[in-house]
Amino acid sequence: MKIIELLNEHAILMPLNAASREECIHAMIDALEQSGAVADKSAYLEAVMNREEMSSTGIGFKVAIPHGKSSGVKEPALAFAKLANPLDWSSIDGQPVSIVFMIAVPEEAKGNEHLQILVALSRKLMDDDFRSQLLSVSDRGQLLKLLETI
Repeated sequence: MKIIELLNEHAILMPLNAASREECIHAMIDALEQSGAVADKSAYLEAVMNREEMSSTGIGFKVAIPHGKSSGVKEPALAFAKLANPLDWSSIDGQPVSIVFMIAVPEEAKGNEHLQILVALSRKLMDDDFRSQLLSVSDRGQLLKLLETI
């Protein structure tokens, strides 16, 4: 599975103006609903927020990867946001977040599909050059070309 295949153009938000982590999460869930991947926003929101309460999904390096497995999700999907202004996400490194990937996986998904997506993204995000390029993308075309490498 290629990461790019999970990303619908409706779920690319750049720039996203959000005043808080919660506002960002809501906007991304709305985008996933518009893309057709999420059928029940409230059920998926509950899964994402429950995960955030366990520990922050701010992985450091100005990146957050909120995620959830929910019956409100119809098909595995990914949303992307490049924030207009960095947000506090209680990240591991204490730095604000500028890039957000949201992973949505159906509750009945086989195995640990969300973990496979998370691992693939995380591995690539460890690459300083990749992160630098990601932080500098200015349009969907650049983003998609960059994500094809995952």
